[in-house]
Amino acid sequence: MIPANVAVQRPVDARLLVVDAAGCVTHHRRADFPSLVASGDLVIANDAATLPASLSGIHEATSCPIELRLAGRRSILARDVRRFIAVAFGGGDFRTPTEQRSLPPTIRPGDALQLGPLRARVRNVLGHPRLIEIDFDGSVEGIWEGLARHGCPIQYAYLGQPLAIWDTWTRIASLPVAFEAPSAGFILDWRVIAALRARGATFATITHAAGISSTGDPHLDALLPLDEPYDIPTSTAALIDATRRRDGRIIAIGTTVVRALEDAAARDGCVRSGPAVATLRVGPLTPLRIVDALVTGQHEPGTSHFELLRAFLDDEALGHAAREAEAYAYRTHEFGDSLFGANRNAKFKMQNAKALESFEGSPGSLAS
Repeated sequence: MIPANVAVQRPVDARLLVVDAAGCVTHHRRADFPSLVASGDLVIANDAATLPASLSGIHEATSCPIELRLAGRRSILARDVRRFIAVAFGGGDFRTPTEQRSLPPTIRPGDALQLGPLRARVRNVLGHPRLIEIDFDGSVEGIWEGLARHGCPIQYAYLGQPLAIWDTWTRIASLPVAFEAPSAGFILDWRVIAALRARGATFATITHAAGISSTGDPHLDALLPLDEPYDIPTSTAALIDATRRRDGRIIAIGTTVVRALEDAAARDGCVRSGPAVATLRVGPLTPLRIVDALVTGQHEPGTSHFELLRAFLDDEALGHAAREAEAYAYRTHEFGDSLFGANRNAKFKMQNAKALESFEGSPGSLAS
């Protein structure tokens, strides 16, 4: 597959690879997504806006350049902005692939970091020399201003040009709490949401602090995803309950939605409203209690996002989907093409048979 290297959220040629519960694959335009949603379905997206979470600066003890990528936070409340978990890099920027970036200087608790107008102190080193907890100095207002003025969106070498912060915000973006864009939501705009409602589906949101996707260090990447705070509105929890009672499907737009809903239901199968922190790591052995289908990007094996996909589809189905995506040159990463996958234990194939049949031989169906 080819990395998408231009920051366009809804390119006109964007595609959607559909994998049903039996592992059957069909190819569609991404704009066709509403036509694959049935009356009575509930579509849930993450409305988090993205923080400018990449901060360049100086490690004062050594005077060496450093980049911090903010990666974790204990809550999504605006006032809880002093303490973060961060991943440290040496000098350089996104133009160098993460696995080739220089290492940061040795970081110890108590070290001071000057990050543009922001000053921070290392509180702790967390199980890996590059994973640290920091406390920012100053007022809450001053920290937010410093992030806004000095921070940049986290990005990777496959994107040729620097991202603007608005490149990373979905059309439904609200609170700035995500560390990287909840990019599955790029499929949405207000016309798509209107089309979903016209189909008889319901649309709702949660807010989840989407974490970073890669550090370039396999040992550090194995710790991902970190714990991530989220908030489920009362209205969304009520819609989930009503949808389940009428045997409708719950369709998550993005892996962060899956993680939040399954974490909320891990204790007794019920999704309750309110703030919490996702500690559940969804993988092939995770029983999915809530989510019946998932819209996500094209993910590569070995990533935490791909491991989450293994909760939906077995390895044979995922392998088939990967071969199809490779054969038809689907684009990967956040500005790439999408996948619509079913929970292998859900009745996705039966519920969508008519919708899929309507594409056979039609201009909307894609074979290349």
